[in-house]
Amino acid sequence: MGYILTKRGMFTAKARGELINIVIYIILPCNIFASFRKGITHETLIQCGVILIIGFATQALYIALNRVLYNKFGAARKTVMQYATICNNAGFMGLPIIAAVFGDMGLLYGSVVLIPIRVSMWTAGLSLFTKTDTKTKVKTLATHPCIWAVFLGFAYSLMPLELPDFLLGTVDALGTCTTAMTMLAVGSILSEVELRGVLDKSCFYFSALRLVAIPALIFGALTACGVDPLVRGVVTLSAAMPAATTTAMLSQKYGADAAYAAKLIFVSTALSVITLPILGMLIQ
Repeated sequence: MGYILTKRGMFTAKARGELINIVIYIILPCNIFASFRKGITHETLIQCGVILIIGFATQALYIALNRVLYNKFGAARKTVMQYATICNNAGFMGLPIIAAVFGDMGLLYGSVVLIPIRVSMWTAGLSLFTKTDTKTKVKTLATHPCIWAVFLGFAYSLMPLELPDFLLGTVDALGTCTTAMTMLAVGSILSEVELRGVLDKSCFYFSALRLVAIPALIFGALTACGVDPLVRGVVTLSAAMPAATTTAMLSQKYGADAAYAAKLIFVSTALSVITLPILGMLIQ
């Protein structure tokens, strides 16, 4: 529907930008917060700790892979591909898909996976484009609504109190919009790129790594380590998301190849429409 509405001129780029802001700052945080209302057990807390460790380990893996995977490309493209490897679309696009595949507990675990990703995004990821002071990095992380939703959700689940029904009903109602609103925006993004302009071999090379090879490597490693199947599935699916939209925004801001970044996002997102359903069936 997002694709069709944009092609018919009923869903403009400005409207898409405003919708994305609503999803990131309101709908997605509500969805994350609501996932913590299912009851946090001692086992769940342990699994969340395990996910944090795995999450930071996978980010370290991405940084290591960046040293060898893209050396044959020019500096501008190499920077874009390295950032898109560290920072995929596990939040905006990933959480709705994880929730659809693994339910509320999967969404909770997926929200915890976001913490290492956000830390890497505004530290190692941003440093690829520019040198940023520690104060700016901390401020960016501390004010991100999805990170706040995780911490508030944890706190609420552990405290012996209940919010008013009208407030919980509002949070639940907004949270249930996540998948529909996200897919509208993704469809709209896919509608604006000419297919003939994206047939770049390097984009397909990156997509094969980001969507297939890296998730397969992570799935195999977690299976070998005997990690809980739900944790393994959530982490693997999160790792299989396409390039983050911030790749193009930062490329534009800091003088990297923004046009190439847009193609990378488009190709990886378009191909993920094929790879994600298949992966979702295989890892359940």
